[in-house]
Amino acid sequence: MWLTTLLRVLACGTVALAPLEGYLLQLHGQLAKVVPAALVGVWLVSLAKHRRLPAPHPLHLLVALLAVVLLTTSAVHSAEPFTLEYLVRWVPFLVVVVVLADVAAREVPVRALLAAAVAGAVVAAAGGLFSLATGELRATGPVEDPNDLAFFLVAALPLLVALPARGRSRIALLLLGAVLVAGAAATFSRGGGLALACALTWLVLRGAIPVRAVLVTAAVTGLAALVFAQTAQAELERAVREKSHIAGTNADTRVLRWQAAARMLADGPLLGVGPGGFRQEYVAASRNAEIDEQSPVAHNMFVEVAAELGVPGFAAFTGLAALGFVASERAVRAYRREAVAVQAALIAVLVASVFLSEQYYLPLWSLVAIAVAVEQRARKGSRCAFST
Repeated sequence: MWLTTLLRVLACGTVALAPLEGYLLQLHGQLAKVVPAALVGVWLVSLAKHRRLPAPHPLHLLVALLAVVLLTTSAVHSAEPFTLEYLVRWVPFLVVVVVLADVAAREVPVRALLAAAVAGAVVAAAGGLFSLATGELRATGPVEDPNDLAFFLVAALPLLVALPARGRSRIALLLLGAVLVAGAAATFSRGGGLALACALTWLVLRGAIPVRAVLVTAAVTGLAALVFAQTAQAELERAVREKSHIAGTNADTRVLRWQAAARMLADGPLLGVGPGGFRQEYVAASRNAEIDEQSPVAHNMFVEVAAELGVPGFAAFTGLAALGFVASERAVRAYRREAVAVQAALIAVLVASVFLSEQYYLPLWSLVAIAVAVEQRARKGSRCAFST
């Protein structure tokens, strides 16, 4: 029993603390790794105690294929300066997605994980709003880049529809949603706004939320934005000017970086340029377009993964996202709200990742794991509530 309780605490802690990594790093450079590492350790102890292995699933095949590609391309590019550093970034996510899928299918209630993701994102949104009050022009809080903060917030917002909404809890969910929307809006992230719009559209099309609720929320958000604009007009104008300048620069650099990534993939379609290879090869591949850029990212998760891991690695990586949709769709009949919420969150993650390199953040991996867990629970007829 104590193992189950510990697994629940650590799994929820891993998901909840993901958007708060910046705060943890300020306290200690390794603190963000403690809870996920403890989760993996306790999971291994649980497997040994019960003498079992995770139930076979296509997830394991895709993770294994991705691991093989990562190890192979890392070996080929082992002489490059960033290969090992970036390989070490990949490995925890490959492990955590398997662990979360297994424990969420057995010991950890799915809704508890969804609630943990929302809770962590709400704290991050509050931190972002607080950063505005302390002089920042765009919300940052626990995440240095406002666009990355928006990524976490829009990924969490659709999960609210899977949580119980009766009586006072409905009001609480509306307040939490308002904080997430306000935090995302305060980042001035266009990609985040587009991702949220796509996620909400999916929820409406699947009947998870009524159109009226979206219209009311939009009206309330617009009214709040109008009030804020009147009370902080000077700061808002400065933020809009800064964002407009950054947006123009970002549009130009994104095209340059996507073109450079395409050249890298064309030169090495089988194994790419290796983990961290985009950073190493960018100046040359961009033909010295940004010769002073020291740590570039492609600002597109898909082209960056393709450039670094080649076509086989890209196929395995995108296969994980596709698996999340397939697995959740198979569970729709039994657990409609949870499945559709995860699908909408995955849509938000994937749309936002067209403009950001987000493969090293947890939401994609945790959502795929939860989708697989919901599917397995549907097969077994196990409940997805907060207790099992």
